[in-house]
Amino acid sequence: MGDLFEICIRLGAALAVGALIGLERSYRGRPAGFRTHALVCLASSLLMLVTVYESQWFTPIGTSRVVIDPTRMAQGIMTGIGFLGAGVIMKDGMSVRGLTTAASIWITSAIGVLVGIGFYLPAAIASILVLGTLSVFRWIERLMPAEQYAIFSVRFERGLTMSEDDLRALVAARGFSVANITYRLREDGDQFEYRMVLRTLESRNLRDLSAELNASATVKAFQITPTGD
Repeated sequence: MGDLFEICIRLGAALAVGALIGLERSYRGRPAGFRTHALVCLASSLLMLVTVYESQWFTPIGTSRVVIDPTRMAQGIMTGIGFLGAGVIMKDGMSVRGLTTAASIWITSAIGVLVGIGFYLPAAIASILVLGTLSVFRWIERLMPAEQYAIFSVRFERGLTMSEDDLRALVAARGFSVANITYRLREDGDQFEYRMVLRTLESRNLRDLSAELNASATVKAFQITPTGD
């Protein structure tokens, strides 16, 4: 009866921790959120109970002695979680999203393993650190100066194309530097397109550049796509 109570405690703790981390991801609008993290942590804990309570479900035949290595179960869990984490990573052009959510799923599984074997204190410390990383570190990240990148394309009528030097001067005046640039004819050769990667330290520069291009009579079309997680 004592073992049954301990099993229930471990499964309940794993479910609670996973749900708590999942709530933060759901609040951020991530596809893998509340239920996903809760199930990942619960499943990891459940599988570790298989090895922790080996004596209750496995009876050696005769005098044979079989030893089950709990670390092998943990390795299998972490490998399997890698496939789940890969499913939430999405790439759209140069933008990659879901890396933080994939990492949170992976570490939630590790916490589930700790709870499953009864390491409550390390699991509690890890849970606090994970929640702190997902919330407090986000605030710190916003305060830190960081380069921001955007894919920028702009089209002109072929006979009214802005020179490359003038275009570079325009984006530089708005606080951008050009990482690289390509050229292309569009609409059966009627339009000329510049495509480049812009780099800046201020996100508002994207808005200012968009407003200036929108007011230009020679610009036929443009697109500014910020990249990031």
